[in-house]
Amino acid sequence: MSKQILNYTDAPTEYITIKGVQYAYRSLGEPSEVPIVCLQHFTGTLDNWDPIIIEGLARQRQVVMIDNTGIGNSGGTTPDNVQDMARDAIDIIAALGISRCDLLGFSLGGFIAQTIAVIKPDLLRKIILVGTAPQGTKALHSFPQLFKIV
Repeated sequence: MSKQILNYTDAPTEYITIKGVQYAYRSLGEPSEVPIVCLQHFTGTLDNWDPIIIEGLARQRQVVMIDNTGIGNSGGTTPDNVQDMARDAIDIIAALGISRCDLLGFSLGGFIAQTIAVIKPDLLRKIILVGTAPQGTKALHSFPQLFKIV
C-alpha cells in the first residue's frame, strides 16, 4: 500500500492471506495515519464502489476497499452473521497494518462497521454510515463520539 494512485480504475487488486484465506483489496490515495476503510453492501465487490466518491475521498487521504469473506475475489465461506463478518474485517484491517481508521459502511457494510465499533472501538476514529440501519442501537448509544448524525 505504498503507491499513490488516485484513479479508481488504475488501482490494482491486491491480496493478503489471513489464516489460510486470501482476501482482495484495493488502495487509493497517499498512505495516511488514519485511512478510510470501505465496507461494501450485501454481495458488493471492489468493482461496485462509485469511482467519483472513492476518487474524491482519495484526494485527501488513503482509501482502502476490501472484498468481504467469500465475496468477489476474496476466498473463504461468507459468514451467515454480522458478528463474524466484523471479526473478518478486523482481521483484514489489522493484517494491512492499519491500527486506527475511519470506516465507511455502505448498507450491510454499515451493520459491519457498527459491530466493529462494539467489538473493537479502539480501532476506530469515526464511522460514516451510508444507506444502512443499525442491527441494534447499542453502537449508537455506547459510542456517541464515533457517530455524527447528518
